[in-house]
Amino acid sequence: MYGFVPSAGAVLAEWGADVIKIEHAVTGDPQRGLRQTGTMRVEGDPNPNVEHANRGKRSLGLDISNPQGREVLLDLVRGADVFLTSFLPKVRTKLNIDVDDIRAVNPKIVYARGSALGPRGVESDKGGYDMTAFWARAGVAATLTPDGTEGMIAPPGPAFGDTISGTNLAGGIAAALFKRERTGEPSVVDVSLLSSGVWAMGHTIALSAHLGRHMEAPKAGGHGSPRNPLSGVYRTADDRYVSLVMLQPGRFWADVCRHIERPDLIDDPRFADAESIGENTAEAVAILREVIGGKPLSEWIQRFGTLSGPWAPIQDSLQVVSDPQVRANEYIVKAGELELVANPVQFDVVAPESGPAPEFAAQTEEILLELGLDWERIIELKTAGAVT
Repeated sequence: MYGFVPSAGAVLAEWGADVIKIEHAVTGDPQRGLRQTGTMRVEGDPNPNVEHANRGKRSLGLDISNPQGREVLLDLVRGADVFLTSFLPKVRTKLNIDVDDIRAVNPKIVYARGSALGPRGVESDKGGYDMTAFWARAGVAATLTPDGTEGMIAPPGPAFGDTISGTNLAGGIAAALFKRERTGEPSVVDVSLLSSGVWAMGHTIALSAHLGRHMEAPKAGGHGSPRNPLSGVYRTADDRYVSLVMLQPGRFWADVCRHIERPDLIDDPRFADAESIGENTAEAVAILREVIGGKPLSEWIQRFGTLSGPWAPIQDSLQVVSDPQVRANEYIVKAGELELVANPVQFDVVAPESGPAPEFAAQTEEILLELGLDWERIIELKTAGAVT
């Protein structure tokens, strides 16, 4: 349900898997009712809040607490490669769908679990969302929130940590399938929102553990590096911004000077080498701010097209939609009526094929027929409330 574990299934679907989304026979996935996210509200269908994490799947409306519904589930398990769930330990036990229950029916199945806080420890039975486990607890929010700010900087949008964690879980499942192919041994795969957040913060956390201090958020409006004018943010004449990240300023200084039409700065003794540039960063930043601030972003995009060092325009979520490099690589694909961001992995330089998310329980009868049930039995299951 919601974003995390379903997004793992969406990635696997784009990698070629047949993914069956099992939803409660009456209520379905509660994410289907999510219409308001931040300042954005979606009316009608299709709903990107559902489509993003459920593309390319088939939906089966099933009440697994109903004995007849459970039998349908176990029939599916017998022919499945992977069982993927976000239910917490107590619920898995109550519903008899924990590892031993599923393995009793299919000993070779890969059992994959997505959780908030991991499978061990005193909090393993607690739930959570990406805002709590990934963003707040893993140190992401505090590291982005400048000192003196009340509360914390919020995530950039819905399902931010969910989507990253789901991709991690899909990768773990793929690795487990490969191991089973080579050794015959199935695995239990665990990924949590907390583990993904800690991994995303891995470099920063390693520095903190080594130096015994937390990483401080940069002050709002600051340039960036205190000793490198070519690693920071600069405003353009039309109030847009460019980000320069050239970690070897001595190597790139002359090229930058030529691109901003200030060749006189190349031989300026203040900027003769990396050491001099570091000592005179404040002066270099002032010069670059004045020059870059004198022209609009569109001109800098054209001028910096041949710049040898890394840089990028700072774009909002709508501007990314029309980014020519995003489009050239087909990082946004057509999935039914909507355009969705494809999962980040491509094979053989080809964008993944995607499809729309299923309507609630839309393939229930189709899946039951594939299991070998006849129409009389399907009607019995519907009458019993076992299926939608």
